[in-house]
Amino acid sequence: MNKLQVANEAHFKSAAKKAIFSLVFFAFSYLVLFILSIGLVVLCGIGGIALMSFNISAITIGFGLGLIGLGVIVFIFLIKFIFKKHAIDRSHLVELEESDAPLLYEEIRNIVEQVQTSFPNKIYLSHDVNAAVFYDSTFLSMFLPIKKNLQIGLGLINSVTKEELKAILAHEFGHFSQKSMKVGSYVYTVNQIIFNMLYDNEDYGRRVQGLGQISYFAIFAFTGLKIVEGIQWLLKKLYGVVNISHLGLSREMEFHADAIAANTIGAKVFINSLLRLDLAHNAHEQVLNYYDQKISENIKPINIYPQQFFAMNLLAIEASIEIVNDLPNVAEENLSRYNKSKLVIKNQWASHPSTEDRIAAIKKYDFEDGEDNGLPAKDFFVDIESLQCMVTEVLYAKVVYNGKSEPDDFDQFKEGFTKGRKTVSFPKLFNGYYDYHNPVKVDLDNSTITGGSLVFDDLFSADKVDMIYTVSSIQSDISMLKQIQDGTLAVSSFEYDGVKSHLSDTYRLIQNLELELDQLQAKIVVHDLTVYEYFKQLAAKNNRSEPLRDKYQVYIDFDRLYDSAFELYNKAVNETQFIQVTTPFEKIKTNLDIFSRTEKKLKACIGELLLLQGLKINNDQLDVLNKYLTNELAYFIHSVYKDAALDILFKAVHTFKEVLNENYLLVKMSWLEEMEDLQEIDVKSDKSDINIIT
Repeated sequence: MNKLQVANEAHFKSAAKKAIFSLVFFAFSYLVLFILSIGLVVLCGIGGIALMSFNISAITIGFGLGLIGLGVIVFIFLIKFIFKKHAIDRSHLVELEESDAPLLYEEIRNIVEQVQTSFPNKIYLSHDVNAAVFYDSTFLSMFLPIKKNLQIGLGLINSVTKEELKAILAHEFGHFSQKSMKVGSYVYTVNQIIFNMLYDNEDYGRRVQGLGQISYFAIFAFTGLKIVEGIQWLLKKLYGVVNISHLGLSREMEFHADAIAANTIGAKVFINSLLRLDLAHNAHEQVLNYYDQKISENIKPINIYPQQFFAMNLLAIEASIEIVNDLPNVAEENLSRYNKSKLVIKNQWASHPSTEDRIAAIKKYDFEDGEDNGLPAKDFFVDIESLQCMVTEVLYAKVVYNGKSEPDDFDQFKEGFTKGRKTVSFPKLFNGYYDYHNPVKVDLDNSTITGGSLVFDDLFSADKVDMIYTVSSIQSDISMLKQIQDGTLAVSSFEYDGVKSHLSDTYRLIQNLELELDQLQAKIVVHDLTVYEYFKQLAAKNNRSEPLRDKYQVYIDFDRLYDSAFELYNKAVNETQFIQVTTPFEKIKTNLDIFSRTEKKLKACIGELLLLQGLKINNDQLDVLNKYLTNELAYFIHSVYKDAALDILFKAVHTFKEVLNENYLLVKMSWLEEMEDLQEIDVKSDKSDINIIT
């Protein structure tokens, strides 16, 4: 038995059996429903004919036809999916011809031969960081062979080497060398059937409601729809049974396809690509967000891929990730640095295992590392830049600009994106300590702490930064355990710190974690005081005490306002959620009366915010908030919502949050930059040791 046959064999077979059983269960359940629907058609037909034969009149004919229609309504509901074709939307894709990338086509043929599967029907390029095999599906797809298409994201091609791309493609084709993939196609089709019967009913419902408008048919149409609702309730239960078992199989199939990629191209090559994908995806999303914000300025990108490549490497540098062959060399420790959680809950609805689990599974087996000369995957293409421009054009084809769009070149992006990163990235000097931590508030006049000689590097060492991420993980674990405890999260068992635990263990674990959290937070408070005292004395040595104190005071004052202001923001959002759903008139009036009290406090808080000295706010934001403050708005008059007034309200609430977050970031950044300047001055004067005394 070779390595591929051994890899996860027992788990794979077990998951496949469960998936097959769930399909058989669905088929049996559907068959029962189908037979019952035929029985209903026959009974309704006999009853309708008998009724019309008993006494021929307009009334009996109407009721007879209505009774026959009842059976037909239910029967059609159960078979309408057969005539529905599910086609993949290709409007966002660009077909890749062999002449565009003959070397890539050649490599795909080699991979297909090695993996022993078929060459794709067509190959498409998409904009994202992804690769996938897809196909159009109908009910007959369960019985007939399907031609599969390959989709490759240019964002992926832009982020990997040639060998890494080959490994990723080997993974995708590996799925289709698996016999169990047929099970996946069956489940896919079953899902389409269930979706069709649960949600794709607009045309069907309109026709049935049309029949309900005809005399004598209303009661039968209503009855038919009630029967259909009962069937839909059962289908929702079946959906869970089919999908949970299939997703379990899907996760095992991912492990198996990973093994195929590692065996075909090399384990180290494939692992390197897995480790970089999250960073590549993050960079891609940030570039898209950047250009979303430029739409109002009528700035349109011509080619987003040089930008994505730049952003990916910039993010890597900010995270102290080494650049090798012009690509970030993401290490496993980069994945785990921010996740200190000891709680492991198997997500039965996840189709893919975590990257950490995938890497661990590959390392269990003695696959060759593979060789990678570091050449970029874009070298597979004859003219990659033209394809990148084409895909970018397709991506932004449906974006509506206010006027004539202006092209954005790489240099403009680089300047704007880097400037934007500086406003959201805290100084690297602090090693990420303040990225997710806001320091405790210090008494500026009486802050002292006992200690000895301190070196700056000790203040922001890895163990100090780990305290911040450990607090975050413990808080997350406590929240998850409380959800398990109160039944919000339906989990029968889980692992904590490598030990299998059950519902009965949650109370003890929560108590222990809350105690650990209190102790760790107390240590952080002491450390924050130490940091402040360090810089307080450093400022005194360099005659900078007043700027440090002033910037810290501004931060503290805004921090106090921020807490109460954000509480009001959340309250306003929660109290106006009813507007988004259908609500009885009387309830609308009651809810608006409740919100009116919150709105008075909200307007007062916005007014206080606008009076803050040094507040950064642009003209558009100021106009939105002033329009809200200077108008007496009525949101519901004569049983009708006033959309114009609601638009002013919602824009103001959103802008209020936006201004709060932007200014909190600015005042925190200003204080941190002052500390950064102090440290740089001290380093230059070689006075970095500070003696902390009581």
